[in-house]
Amino acid sequence: MKLANRIITFVLVVALLFAGMSTTIQGILDDVKLGLDLQGGFEVLYKVETLVEGEEVTPQVLTDTTKALDNRINKFGVSEPSIEVEGEDRIRVQLAGLDDQSSARELLSSTAELTFRDVNDKVLLDGTDLKEGGAAAQFDQNNQPIVTLTLKDADKFAEITKDLSTRPPGENLLVVWLDFEEGVDSYAAEAVKEDPKFASAASVTQVINSTDVQISGNFTVEETKTLESILNSGSLPVKLTEIYSTSVGAQFGKEALNDTVFAGIIGVIVIFAFMLLYYRLPGFISIITLAVFTYLVLLVFTGINAVLTLPGIAAIVLGIGMAVDANILTAERIREELRVGRTVKEAFQLGSKQSLSAIVDAQLTTLLAAVVLFYFGTSSVKGFATTLIISILLSFVTAVWGSRVLLGLLVKSGYFDNPAWFGIARSKQHPVEDEVNTLDLTTKFDKLDFVGNRKKFYGFSVIILIVGIAIISIFRLNLGIDFSSGTRVDIQSTEALTQEEVIDYLDSIGFANKDVVISGDEHNVAVARYNEDFTQEEIADFKAQVMEEYGSEPNVSTVSPTVGRELVKNALLALSLAALGIILYVAIRFEWRMGIGAIVSLLHDVFFIIAIFSFLRLEVDITFIAAILTIVGYSINDTIVTFDRIRENVDRAGEIKTKEALADIVNKSLRQTMGRSVNTVLTVIIVVVALIFLGAPSIQNFSIALLIGLVTGMYSSICIAAQIWYSLKARQMNKTGSSVVKKEKKQWGSDEPLV
Repeated sequence: MKLANRIITFVLVVALLFAGMSTTIQGILDDVKLGLDLQGGFEVLYKVETLVEGEEVTPQVLTDTTKALDNRINKFGVSEPSIEVEGEDRIRVQLAGLDDQSSARELLSSTAELTFRDVNDKVLLDGTDLKEGGAAAQFDQNNQPIVTLTLKDADKFAEITKDLSTRPPGENLLVVWLDFEEGVDSYAAEAVKEDPKFASAASVTQVINSTDVQISGNFTVEETKTLESILNSGSLPVKLTEIYSTSVGAQFGKEALNDTVFAGIIGVIVIFAFMLLYYRLPGFISIITLAVFTYLVLLVFTGINAVLTLPGIAAIVLGIGMAVDANILTAERIREELRVGRTVKEAFQLGSKQSLSAIVDAQLTTLLAAVVLFYFGTSSVKGFATTLIISILLSFVTAVWGSRVLLGLLVKSGYFDNPAWFGIARSKQHPVEDEVNTLDLTTKFDKLDFVGNRKKFYGFSVIILIVGIAIISIFRLNLGIDFSSGTRVDIQSTEALTQEEVIDYLDSIGFANKDVVISGDEHNVAVARYNEDFTQEEIADFKAQVMEEYGSEPNVSTVSPTVGRELVKNALLALSLAALGIILYVAIRFEWRMGIGAIVSLLHDVFFIIAIFSFLRLEVDITFIAAILTIVGYSINDTIVTFDRIRENVDRAGEIKTKEALADIVNKSLRQTMGRSVNTVLTVIIVVVALIFLGAPSIQNFSIALLIGLVTGMYSSICIAAQIWYSLKARQMNKTGSSVVKKEKKQWGSDEPLV
């Protein structure tokens, strides 16, 4: 019976969804906060140290410091600055869209501790005695720039000046100090000429019962304005040491945003076309749910006030690829049920149920890798992990639940009972009376004997291991400054650059460097790395000279050796914990032998990527770790789907008495999942290739790592993980002389129908 009301319901639901999205999407896009890599700006990580030796940096000290920094940032009118406490003694500041980066760096790191002292360096007043907002840049009667102060307590100032006025000349000085940290050995009067921290000194000959004070000296107008801002923002109770910084020119940010968004759009359009042509009706539904998925990701992203970075955009696009995987899994299972002769409605019910466990297991393992990355990542990597976590969670809502609801409306309407709507011709369907099992279905890969060739696969992987070790020993890794410490600069020109030209130019401006690489689609970007950290003054000087020569502000990043060592440590810890969590999950969800196979295949993939990067001399930076963990998620995703099918087919076969029968089931399981693996990886590869050739240069290595990992991940899940499980299971059969039997439902998964 055909039910037109279900078609009407489908049309209304889709119309309401797209009407709601179309009327609100612009507002959501306007609310998205762009990271500094997409609009320019700078980021700096400070190590916080107390001014008094022996004192610890307490949480309260960090809180007070972040408040003072926030007050200072307000001077520059930066919208929604990011100031975060990291660890026990770190503060990370991100100012996106900031033009005057040099002034901001100087203002942020300046402690600007205000004190009034006598000639014996005794503190009489400090910054806490200053009235809030009481500093002002003005001019004296001689039209010289000065700073006036308003104190809180006139009586207190009167007592101090009364005491000073009774002292002999030369000892009655009231000395104003700024940034006083270590004290001086001589009298303050002597330090007037020697210490630049001295601001002014006045002889006190009478009692001053007033709250008005002025600081005079050889100030410029700009210096008095900066001093005013520092004093009004409050004295920092600590010393800030810059241990990591990066700055991105506005032009770099704008082009990176445009290029990456364009690459993402192209990749997604190709995915939509593939899904529609190959999977027909399920593909059409996936296009709808993927559009809703993308909308919801952006909605949640703005709702939690997150910052969108380049890796974040990559995570959104890759999240779309992962959501596609859920649709492909369901569509493939429906197609299998149609091929054994079931009706469209029966195939939809069974296919949806049978694909759910594989989807849940695969998504949960990827989520585990994303959580580890979020916990140990910093800055843009944490942004990538945040977006990936949001993507995974929302894919359950759209690609799993949403797709089933919408497709169910069409299937149950009775208007789509022809299997051709699912890409299956009636000629490929077996008659129901044949009682053909999905295990007996033919595939395009029936000639492939995976188990029979397992020793060849093992041998090939051993060769990769040996060659890889040799490559890494000879070439070693091309560590970026994230891990090796130092300074990296990116120079952009409106015209093509040559290596010799840039080397000569850097030498002429006093920043000699022969380690220069030309990149960019038009060869207009030069990248140079220095072993030493640039000081703030060197960064400002370098930027000014490059800006004058090439007309575009360069990107400059510095990393101290301390941060480099910590990044290496955290990266290894993150990878280890992710691998451990995944193997435990697989062992509990399936069995320990499958856990062994999964972890070996993961190590295989990670090692292969590292060897390729070493051989091609590609730079290994912090986004490389993000790519590695993403591949860990994708690889285990593929492996889980394979193991899930093996488990299901073992269940159906009942008792397996011989190794040959076990090998037959493993081979059939791999052949059945091969098409899904190829299609899933193909859709993600489409996006990754678009990011490589059309995206921003800053995520090119990230995308290359993903491309390598996607291919090796599919290979390892089929040719390594599954083969190791078979080898271990066959050894068990030889050892005990027993057969492989169907596992209990509580371990293998329930056959209960979906609610």
